[in-house]
Amino acid sequence: MNLPEHYNQLYIKSSEAILSGNYNIDSQINNASDSRFGVTLLIRPSESIKANIQEFIDELQAVDDTQYYYPDSDIHITVMGIISCYEGFALDQISIKDYIEIIQRSLVGIDHIKIDFKGVTASPSAIMVQGFPTDESLTNLRNKLRANFKASALEQSIDSRYEISTAHATIMRFQEKLENPDKLIAVAEKFRDHNFGEFTVDKLELVYNDWYQRAKNTIDLCDFYLR
Repeated sequence: MNLPEHYNQLYIKSSEAILSGNYNIDSQINNASDSRFGVTLLIRPSESIKANIQEFIDELQAVDDTQYYYPDSDIHITVMGIISCYEGFALDQISIKDYIEIIQRSLVGIDHIKIDFKGVTASPSAIMVQGFPTDESLTNLRNKLRANFKASALEQSIDSRYEISTAHATIMRFQEKLENPDKLIAVAEKFRDHNFGEFTVDKLELVYNDWYQRAKNTIDLCDFYLR
Protein backbone atom coordinates (compact mmCIF):
# COMPACT_ATOMS: atom_id res chain seq x y z
CA MET A 1 0.00 0.00 0.00
CA ASN A 2 1.09 3.56 -0.76
CA LEU A 3 0.51 4.81 2.78
CA PRO A 4 1.02 8.56 2.15
CA GLU A 5 -1.46 8.46 -0.73
CA HIS A 6 -3.93 6.40 1.33
CA TYR A 7 -3.83 8.92 4.18
CA ASN A 8 -4.08 11.82 1.74
CA GLN A 9 -7.13 10.47 -0.08
CA LEU A 10 -8.80 9.65 3.22
CA TYR A 11 -8.20 13.20 4.43
CA ILE A 12 -9.49 14.81 1.24
CA LYS A 13 -12.71 12.79 1.19
CA SER A 14 -13.32 13.02 4.94
CA SER A 15 -12.60 16.74 5.29
CA GLU A 16 -15.03 17.43 2.45
CA ALA A 17 -17.65 15.28 4.20
CA ILE A 18 -17.08 17.07 7.52
CA LEU A 19 -17.33 20.52 5.96
CA SER A 20 -20.54 19.59 4.13
CA GLY A 21 -22.13 18.16 7.28
CA ASN A 22 -21.95 14.56 6.08
CA TYR A 23 -19.96 13.29 9.06
CA ASN A 24 -20.92 10.48 11.44
CA ILE A 25 -21.64 10.85 15.15
CA ASP A 26 -20.77 7.90 17.40
CA SER A 27 -23.80 7.40 19.61
CA GLN A 28 -22.21 4.59 21.64
CA ILE A 29 -19.37 6.51 23.29
CA ASN A 30 -21.44 7.48 26.34
CA ASN A 31 -23.51 4.31 26.46
CA ALA A 32 -22.79 2.84 29.90
CA SER A 33 -24.31 -0.49 28.86
CA ASP A 34 -22.06 -0.93 25.82
CA SER A 35 -20.79 -4.51 26.16
CA ARG A 36 -18.59 -4.73 23.07
CA PHE A 37 -15.23 -6.23 24.02
CA GLY A 38 -12.41 -7.93 22.16
CA VAL A 39 -8.70 -8.80 22.15
CA THR A 40 -6.10 -6.55 20.53
CA LEU A 41 -2.35 -6.51 20.00
CA LEU A 42 -1.24 -2.90 20.15
CA ILE A 43 1.62 -0.42 20.41
CA ARG A 44 1.61 2.68 22.58
CA PRO A 45 3.54 5.76 21.40
CA SER A 46 6.41 7.15 23.48
CA GLU A 47 5.74 9.79 26.13
CA SER A 48 7.39 12.49 24.01
CA ILE A 49 5.15 11.67 21.04
CA LYS A 50 2.05 11.71 23.24
CA ALA A 51 3.12 15.13 24.58
CA ASN A 52 3.38 16.41 21.00
CA ILE A 53 -0.01 14.91 20.14
CA GLN A 54 -1.51 16.65 23.17
CA GLU A 55 -0.62 20.02 21.65
CA PHE A 56 -2.78 19.10 18.65
CA ILE A 57 -5.60 17.88 20.90
CA ASP A 58 -5.46 21.12 22.90
CA GLU A 59 -6.01 23.16 19.73
CA LEU A 60 -8.90 20.95 18.63
CA GLN A 61 -10.52 21.23 22.06
CA ALA A 62 -10.17 25.01 21.91
CA VAL A 63 -12.52 25.10 18.89
CA ASP A 64 -14.86 22.29 20.03
CA ASP A 65 -14.67 20.80 23.51
CA THR A 66 -17.90 18.81 23.15
CA GLN A 67 -16.24 15.94 21.28
CA TYR A 68 -14.55 12.78 22.60
CA TYR A 69 -10.78 13.15 22.97
CA TYR A 70 -8.51 10.24 23.78
CA PRO A 71 -6.52 10.67 27.00
CA ASP A 72 -2.80 9.83 26.92
CA SER A 73 -3.50 6.46 28.53
CA ASP A 74 -5.71 5.35 25.63
CA ILE A 75 -3.72 6.53 22.58
CA HIS A 76 -2.45 3.53 20.65
CA ILE A 77 -1.63 1.95 17.31
CA THR A 78 -3.49 -1.26 16.54
CA VAL A 79 -1.07 -3.95 15.38
CA MET A 80 -3.87 -6.47 14.96
CA GLY A 81 -7.45 -6.74 16.14
CA ILE A 82 -7.33 -10.44 16.97
CA ILE A 83 -10.92 -10.64 18.19
CA SER A 84 -12.90 -7.61 17.04
CA CYS A 85 -15.11 -6.17 19.75
CA TYR A 86 -18.57 -7.67 19.92
CA GLU A 87 -21.36 -7.75 22.47
CA GLY A 88 -21.03 -10.37 25.16
CA PHE A 89 -17.43 -11.46 24.54
CA ALA A 90 -15.61 -12.39 27.77
CA LEU A 91 -12.11 -13.65 28.56
CA ASP A 92 -13.34 -16.93 29.98
CA GLN A 93 -14.37 -17.93 26.45
CA ILE A 94 -10.75 -18.32 25.30
CA SER A 95 -7.43 -19.79 26.43
CA ILE A 96 -5.17 -16.76 26.72
CA LYS A 97 -1.96 -18.81 26.81
CA ASP A 98 -2.71 -20.18 23.34
CA TYR A 99 -2.97 -16.65 21.95
CA ILE A 100 0.26 -15.65 23.67
CA GLU A 101 2.07 -18.65 22.16
CA ILE A 102 1.02 -17.73 18.61
CA ILE A 103 2.08 -14.11 19.07
CA GLN A 104 5.46 -15.17 20.48
CA ARG A 105 5.94 -17.45 17.47
CA SER A 106 4.97 -14.62 15.10
CA LEU A 107 7.52 -12.29 16.69
CA VAL A 108 10.47 -14.55 15.87
CA GLY A 109 12.74 -12.58 13.55
CA ILE A 110 11.05 -9.25 14.33
CA ASP A 111 13.68 -7.42 16.37
CA HIS A 112 12.67 -3.81 15.85
CA ILE A 113 9.75 -1.64 14.76
CA LYS A 114 10.16 2.09 14.26
CA ILE A 115 7.27 4.46 13.52
CA ASP A 116 7.35 8.07 12.35
CA PHE A 117 4.32 10.15 13.36
CA LYS A 118 3.89 12.91 10.81
CA GLY A 119 0.77 14.81 9.84
CA VAL A 120 -2.91 14.19 10.46
CA THR A 121 -5.77 12.62 8.57
CA ALA A 122 -9.46 12.09 9.20
CA SER A 123 -12.41 9.78 8.69
CA PRO A 124 -16.08 10.83 8.56
CA SER A 125 -16.23 10.19 12.33
CA ALA A 126 -12.75 10.85 13.72
CA ILE A 127 -9.43 12.69 13.56
CA MET A 128 -6.20 10.66 13.48
CA VAL A 129 -2.44 11.22 13.64
CA GLN A 130 -0.65 9.56 10.74
CA GLY A 131 1.93 6.88 11.52
CA PHE A 132 4.51 5.64 9.03
CA PRO A 133 6.55 2.48 9.73
CA THR A 134 10.12 3.12 8.61
CA ASP A 135 10.55 -0.38 7.15
CA GLU A 136 8.61 -3.61 6.52
CA SER A 137 8.86 -4.99 10.08
CA LEU A 138 5.28 -4.12 11.08
CA THR A 139 3.89 -5.46 7.80
CA ASN A 140 5.89 -8.66 8.20
CA LEU A 141 4.61 -9.13 11.75
CA ARG A 142 1.02 -8.60 10.66
CA ASN A 143 1.39 -11.13 7.87
CA LYS A 144 2.85 -13.69 10.29
CA LEU A 145 0.00 -13.09 12.73
CA ARG A 146 -2.56 -13.53 9.95
CA ALA A 147 -1.04 -16.79 8.77
CA ASN A 148 -0.52 -18.27 12.23
CA PHE A 149 -3.92 -17.38 13.64
CA LYS A 150 -5.81 -18.45 10.54
CA ALA A 151 -3.98 -21.78 10.62
CA SER A 152 -5.12 -22.32 14.20
CA ALA A 153 -8.48 -23.34 15.62
CA LEU A 154 -8.59 -20.34 17.96
CA GLU A 155 -11.40 -17.82 17.85
CA GLN A 156 -10.27 -14.84 15.78
CA SER A 157 -11.76 -12.26 13.45
CA ILE A 158 -8.62 -10.89 11.84
CA ASP A 159 -9.38 -8.67 8.82
CA SER A 160 -13.13 -9.28 9.22
CA ARG A 161 -13.89 -5.54 9.17
CA TYR A 162 -11.00 -4.49 6.94
CA GLU A 163 -7.38 -5.53 6.36
CA ILE A 164 -5.30 -3.35 8.63
CA SER A 165 -2.30 -1.78 6.93
CA THR A 166 -1.89 1.65 8.53
CA ALA A 167 -0.16 2.79 11.73
CA HIS A 168 -2.39 5.69 12.71
CA ALA A 169 -3.54 6.73 16.17
CA THR A 170 -7.11 7.95 16.59
CA ILE A 171 -7.17 10.94 18.94
CA MET A 172 -10.71 12.36 18.56
CA ARG A 173 -14.17 10.98 17.80
CA PHE A 174 -17.33 12.89 17.02
CA GLN A 175 -19.90 12.36 19.77
CA GLU A 176 -21.97 15.52 19.22
CA LYS A 177 -22.90 17.76 16.34
CA LEU A 178 -19.75 19.69 15.44
CA GLU A 179 -19.84 23.23 16.79
CA ASN A 180 -17.68 24.68 14.03
CA PRO A 181 -16.54 22.30 11.27
CA ASP A 182 -14.65 25.08 9.47
CA LYS A 183 -12.48 25.85 12.50
CA LEU A 184 -11.97 22.16 13.20
CA ILE A 185 -10.64 21.54 9.70
CA ALA A 186 -8.54 24.70 9.95
CA VAL A 187 -6.76 23.18 12.96
CA ALA A 188 -6.33 19.90 11.09
CA GLU A 189 -4.85 21.83 8.16
CA LYS A 190 -2.39 23.55 10.51
CA PHE A 191 -1.13 20.13 11.64
CA ARG A 192 -1.55 18.45 8.26
CA ASP A 193 2.21 17.92 7.85
CA HIS A 194 3.30 18.45 11.45
CA ASN A 195 6.19 16.32 12.70
CA PHE A 196 5.09 14.64 15.95
CA GLY A 197 8.29 12.60 16.17
CA GLU A 198 9.71 9.15 15.59
CA PHE A 199 10.01 6.36 18.12
CA THR A 200 11.35 2.82 18.33
CA VAL A 201 8.85 0.30 19.69
CA ASP A 202 10.19 -1.55 22.73
CA LYS A 203 6.99 -3.30 23.75
CA LEU A 204 3.78 -4.69 22.28
CA GLU A 205 0.74 -5.26 24.48
CA LEU A 206 -1.94 -7.92 24.24
CA VAL A 207 -5.08 -6.55 25.87
CA TYR A 208 -8.73 -7.27 26.49
CA ASN A 209 -10.44 -4.04 25.58
CA ASP A 210 -13.64 -2.16 24.88
CA TRP A 211 -14.40 -0.50 21.54
CA TYR A 212 -12.59 2.72 22.51
CA GLN A 213 -9.56 1.21 24.26
CA ARG A 214 -10.45 2.99 27.50
CA ALA A 215 -7.81 2.29 30.14
CA LYS A 216 -10.46 1.77 32.82
CA ASN A 217 -11.97 -1.11 30.84
CA THR A 218 -8.69 -2.64 29.63
CA ILE A 219 -7.10 -5.78 31.04
CA ASP A 220 -3.44 -6.34 30.19
CA LEU A 221 -2.93 -9.96 29.13
CA CYS A 222 0.74 -10.04 28.14
CA ASP A 223 3.62 -7.74 27.20
CA PHE A 224 6.03 -8.67 24.43
CA TYR A 225 9.42 -6.95 24.46
CA LEU A 226 11.47 -6.38 21.34
CA ARG A 227 15.23 -6.66 21.50
